[in-house]
Amino acid sequence: MAQSVLVINPGSTSTKIALFEGNARIFDHSLSHSSEELKPFPTIASQYEFRKKAILEVLAAKGFDIGQLVAIVGRGGVLHPIPSGVYRVNEAMKADILAAKYGEHASNLGALIADDIAAELGIPAYIADPVVVDELSDVARVSGHKLFRRISIFHALNQKAVARRYAAEQGKNYEALNLIVVHMGGGVSIGLHRQGLVEDVNQALSGEGPFSPERSGTLPVNQLAKICFSGQYSEKEVMKMISGAGGMVSFLGTNDMREVEKLRLAGDPAATLYFSAFVYQVGKTIGAMAAAVKGKVDAIILTGGIAYDKDVVAGLKEMCSFIAPFTVYPGEGELEALAQAGLGAINGTRPVLEYKA
Repeated sequence: MAQSVLVINPGSTSTKIALFEGNARIFDHSLSHSSEELKPFPTIASQYEFRKKAILEVLAAKGFDIGQLVAIVGRGGVLHPIPSGVYRVNEAMKADILAAKYGEHASNLGALIADDIAAELGIPAYIADPVVVDELSDVARVSGHKLFRRISIFHALNQKAVARRYAAEQGKNYEALNLIVVHMGGGVSIGLHRQGLVEDVNQALSGEGPFSPERSGTLPVNQLAKICFSGQYSEKEVMKMISGAGGMVSFLGTNDMREVEKLRLAGDPAATLYFSAFVYQVGKTIGAMAAAVKGKVDAIILTGGIAYDKDVVAGLKEMCSFIAPFTVYPGEGELEALAQAGLGAINGTRPVLEYKA
């Protein structure tokens, strides 16, 4: 009999859940949470009982007996830097999340909700490959000043999943390959996977690498410094420029690349310029990652929602096909990745790690 695993992926105004039996997705559901519903909660962590109740109501409405579950896997949140892997939700992890010790983000709710439901059922709760996965090489951590240090925050869950998928399809070990994985969604992260470790990646959340639909990426630092001390903007407003209202939002007023594509195809000159600049910056960063392994790249993998855009894919291939062949896995696949992590932990094919404060 196939094993049933529930996966939970919380976002700022939504909670995505899915039920898997083995590798088969039985159903998925996205719960929307209005600002009015979330307003009473002083912190993101305090929302977990509200969101847990909503999840259980969906499962009950679908007639699923939660007693059949063997594990629950939540999206990993903002913890201290940790190696890639599957982690059991433990007290140290929950304490850091509840205190928002390393930052407050909706993804923090994944561990809390998964553990709360799992504890009542007497089954394990896990997270897998959170955004703070850190495998950077020492040289990649160096910035341009001793007061600053490059850090690893990226789409680790999806990047690791598609890298392993590619390796399996090629009949090779992930640890034997050099891959450049390009996740293109609301943010863009470009990771150099060298023999199983992401030794370099742009800090995709708040200010490094290519711009994205809503993030600025790398900015001219002298201009940024002047804005910060101009007295015209608060710290919060500047941070919003960097993440949330940067990139395409600042240029064209939309974070939907499909809208940008419509404008471009209609002949809008601004949309044409910024679309081309997006492809240019992503391609240029791919080239930089290739240089870091002296051009010895087995494949370039494109993933994330923007990988559905054939013109983006074609533009990147035109720029970078001389480096290595391309493989495209459009979409995010995060729910599947979480389910595979949980099943691997249960079946002993993925080691279970312990989070330490």
